[in-house]
Amino acid sequence: MRHHQVIGWAVVLAAAATLVSDTKADSVSDTGGGGTVTGTVAFMGTPPAVQPIEFGAEKQCAIAHGDHPPLKEDLVVNPNGTVRDVLIYVTDAVPGEFAAPAEPLVFEQRGCVFAPHVGAVMAGQPIEVRNDDPVLHNVRAQSKLGQSFNIAQPVQGMKTTKVLKKPEIGVPLKCDVHFWMTAYLHVLAHPFFAVTGEDGAFSLSGLPPGTYTLEAWHSALGTQRATVTVQGGESQTVAFAFANP
Repeated sequence: MRHHQVIGWAVVLAAAATLVSDTKADSVSDTGGGGTVTGTVAFMGTPPAVQPIEFGAEKQCAIAHGDHPPLKEDLVVNPNGTVRDVLIYVTDAVPGEFAAPAEPLVFEQRGCVFAPHVGAVMAGQPIEVRNDDPVLHNVRAQSKLGQSFNIAQPVQGMKTTKVLKKPEIGVPLKCDVHFWMTAYLHVLAHPFFAVTGEDGAFSLSGLPPGTYTLEAWHSALGTQRATVTVQGGESQTVAFAFANP
């Protein structure tokens, strides 16, 4: 995994009377009460050229996409200049008890591509891996904390459920059959996290009052951190910005 530490170009902390709206970030942080932290993750400079995935001899994979081969997802810069697939999370212990959702996070293998490319769950939340293709997939999770798994899914429609109980950031998921297939799984101890989507925005709500460290994590761009203080019923904004490593 290519992981570079990046010095933050700009981190802006300010009280916000108006929240970032119409966010498409994948957030599970709506616990009610407390404070709210919203923001965006920007990309500075010219984004690198994105290349289509080369399927080689795997004709079944290519056929699934017709005349529109999918693009590599190592680094996706949105049309508005923000970055997709960045995990934003509170690094500190958060006071309170938080139950893991019973609803699973689903990783689909569709057209020999993982969807989503980046997913996040609470520790103890089910993770479902599906094979939507008429080809063999073999999914291998590469945990550094003894949570690795290796499963074969030779039949279309197969589903396998796993549960990771230890918090761990950046667990790669790879298909041993198709070398280009990689996704990332994050496991958190609390619900105060989000993964940026097509607008590069995030929102963490219901955060108990206090001072916290936020980390922005991206597999290719590295990490950045910011400190934020929240009060009950108040809102703060945080802006992260990455550049090419």
